[in-house]
Amino acid sequence: MANTAALNGINGLRGIRRSPASHLAAALEAGSIQGKVVLSEGPFQTMAGVRVDPRSEEGSRIAAVAGSLPARCGEVGGGNGVSVLWLGPSEFLVVAPENAHDSLGGDLIGSLVEALGNAPGQVVDLSANRTTLELTGPRARAVLEKGCALDLHPRSFTPGTALNTEVGNIPVVLQKTGDESFRLFPRASFAEFLGRWLLDAMREFASPEVP
Repeated sequence: MANTAALNGINGLRGIRRSPASHLAAALEAGSIQGKVVLSEGPFQTMAGVRVDPRSEEGSRIAAVAGSLPARCGEVGGGNGVSVLWLGPSEFLVVAPENAHDSLGGDLIGSLVEALGNAPGQVVDLSANRTTLELTGPRARAVLEKGCALDLHPRSFTPGTALNTEVGNIPVVLQKTGDESFRLFPRASFAEFLGRWLLDAMREFASPEVP
């Protein structure tokens, strides 16, 4: 019989929650090659899907809550720990630390809903919709280039850029967070496939380089 007393309140539920790629943790660690390329699953995040005309009054109110809205494809807005990724002219993905969620004492989702009000648009809590895979190291770009059609050269894909694309035929939002670091946002149901695909693409870098 389940110990229901342990599940009382949100903190009890947090204790039994598992991320979409948690069962791959050992494989991700074993498949990472220190000094070349490292793959890990990021921490839980608060995520919200927002649809709003950024030129409207409600768009300005939402921008004030999120920090800013990106103006064009590839840009990342936000501020104060919040990132806003451009998905379309009036569609954005808002990403923030887990404790920004209303159920954990934060107010991000509620503030976005309040900012939109009754105006045309949408604010949807997507915190359980995607996971975050983090790929870092000098060979990270080479791994992604095996299954991504974007031009990932630093002259084109610079830190602070995020785009909708596919990696290994899996739809993701791909964000470049540093010179040698990338963040991938696949939907939760694709986490295992993408994680294993990336591990396979990393395998060659475990062998000594041929002079």
